[in-house]
Amino acid sequence: MTFIEALKDGFRLVNKNWQLVLVQLCMVIISSIGFFIIIGIPLAVAFIIFGLDLTELTDIKDIFRILKEPSDIISRYLGLFFIVIASFLLYIIMVALLGIYVFGGSIGIIGSSLRNRSLKFNLNAFFSEAKRLFLRLLAFTSVIGIIFIVAAFLLGIVGGGIAALFSFVQVQDSTLVLFFVTFFSLILIIIALILILGILSIMLYGVAPLFFKGMGPFKSLNETIKYLFRHPDAFWLYTILFVGYLIASFLLILLRYSFTFIPVIGSILSFPYQLISYAFQTYLGLVIIATILSYYYSTEVPSELISESFTAQTSVDSKGFK
Repeated sequence: MTFIEALKDGFRLVNKNWQLVLVQLCMVIISSIGFFIIIGIPLAVAFIIFGLDLTELTDIKDIFRILKEPSDIISRYLGLFFIVIASFLLYIIMVALLGIYVFGGSIGIIGSSLRNRSLKFNLNAFFSEAKRLFLRLLAFTSVIGIIFIVAAFLLGIVGGGIAALFSFVQVQDSTLVLFFVTFFSLILIIIALILILGILSIMLYGVAPLFFKGMGPFKSLNETIKYLFRHPDAFWLYTILFVGYLIASFLLILLRYSFTFIPVIGSILSFPYQLISYAFQTYLGLVIIATILSYYYSTEVPSELISESFTAQTSVDSKGFK
């Protein structure tokens, strides 16, 4: 399967299961309500209990003063500080678990559509797949998160060493050494970008063995690394999709800022545009997931099963969707 064919298949799968975009939007609404309940209400109650005077923060200079010297405000409102931190951590955990749950359901629906092209979105199937994949996805994303933290820590150490060497070179005023330091800094940036893209591609391709082969998180990680070595084109496909998503998001942000130049009407149109742009970004994200799964499916699943799948899709398309 070529990149274009995989991309077309990704669009076809998401268009057939367009309800997944609505599910993602519902998750955002639930997360927003959760923010108000978990953080907003306890914070408002804490303000009343601790008698925090918000009139002290009416001037922007007072806010910057608190940010520069936060020890005084923390010592005065230590209980409020702990409440805010606990509420924030609880909210982050809730949103992360909800996101993994919805992600698992989306993977299940798209993967099932790849196995059987005649299947369409079903809410019961979505919840069933989300429950089935939730624990394995949670473990897998936790492993990927640990790998990402370790990689960032190592890159930070190496980057700190290069920065210290760069400061030393500036004192010595050696042109040759400055060249080598700059050269190795660029090499480090390239390695960091490849490493980040590699970890992200492992995370996305790794959900395919979880679903199609029923593997656990560690076996899936090992299988995904072997798969990317067997099919290096898969990494470049993800890189192209990732860069395309960034470009599309950047263009949407530029278009959003254009509303600021339109008086009155611009502010009115800004809110619905944000909803539409988020829905479009969600759609593109699902297309990326579907494209990756389709490419993995075409390169790992036996060809006779793929032929049967496409035959089923052709039969369904000829009859039409009701």
